[in-house]
Amino acid sequence: MTDLPMPTVRASSSDDGSPVVPRADGPRPQDAARPDAPLVDRFGRPHHDLRISLTDRCSLRCTYCMPAEGVPWLARQTMLTTEEIVRVARVGVELGITEIRLTGGEPLLRVDVVDVVRRLTALTGPHGSPEVSLTTNALRLPALAAPLRDAGLSRVNISLDTLDRGKFIELTRRDKLVETLAGIAAADAAGLHPVKINAVAMRGVNDDEVVALTRFAVERGYQMRFIEQMPLDGGHTWDRTQMVTQAEILDRLTSAFTLTEVPGRGNAPAELWHVDGGPQTVGVIASVTAPFCSACDRLRLTADGQLRACLFAQDEVDVRAVVRDEALGDEAVADAYRRCLAGKKAGHGIGEPTFRQPDRPMSAIGG
Repeated sequence: MTDLPMPTVRASSSDDGSPVVPRADGPRPQDAARPDAPLVDRFGRPHHDLRISLTDRCSLRCTYCMPAEGVPWLARQTMLTTEEIVRVARVGVELGITEIRLTGGEPLLRVDVVDVVRRLTALTGPHGSPEVSLTTNALRLPALAAPLRDAGLSRVNISLDTLDRGKFIELTRRDKLVETLAGIAAADAAGLHPVKINAVAMRGVNDDEVVALTRFAVERGYQMRFIEQMPLDGGHTWDRTQMVTQAEILDRLTSAFTLTEVPGRGNAPAELWHVDGGPQTVGVIASVTAPFCSACDRLRLTADGQLRACLFAQDEVDVRAVVRDEALGDEAVADAYRRCLAGKKAGHGIGEPTFRQPDRPMSAIGG
């Protein structure tokens, strides 16, 4: 088979963080680990999780994601329309995708995000309808949490790296801590459970808040997740020696809490521990020091229509060219999924001599 041409990405002049205007346009499955699923890579890993980036735009400028001046935005004409997103997702669901996570950038900047959720949750495949969740900075959740719930959104993952206003401003380059906390509370009130709180642990920045963040989450019934910082920043300044490891995070946690490991991790990226006997948990996503690549079941669709088999992949499959070619049907979309999986490596390779950080920043890939 011949690979379709890759697009030329051009920068957009917009950098105001305003809502993105797109072009016009159930129940959770219980058998998500079937070995005979069509989306199986050459290492025998079945894939059931699709991460869809709705936009590369973001209303924050987090230091571990992009430089202060931001990054060149994807050209608007390259962005998938809602119809195109739904079509690619529908074929994926028909091939066995059971979970869809909407990401960005900041996905809530897409003005039709509620409609996107409604249409994705209405899809059906061999395992039923997909579970649709969303990763967000929470700034627009006070207005959108209830409509998203009504559209079928199951839950949210919310980024919160600090409880200190000064640190928040320094980390995000925006004075939005109060608004973030209000968004978290709105998600909880709307019943988007479990509310998961994600924090990137950074040495000398917020590693002294590991206990405080966990206590904040446990006291409110949220699930805390700490993430090892990965080489995905737009400025390519990642330094492994400055990364806070899973072992260090657990050392800090065990100084304040009794942790009991939760068995049965499966394909989940986070290792979980009950806090002081439960029921609340704290997790660590140790992508660098304890990679979970052997159980990876995720594929990614960028906002400009590129299928990626890994956050750190150097190769992409252009599914946008497929859906915009009127001569090609859904089998060509399915073939794009298969070609993407065919190139998936055994692991991300961080720490190996041949490892190279992706050219795209995290905001352009989708979390």
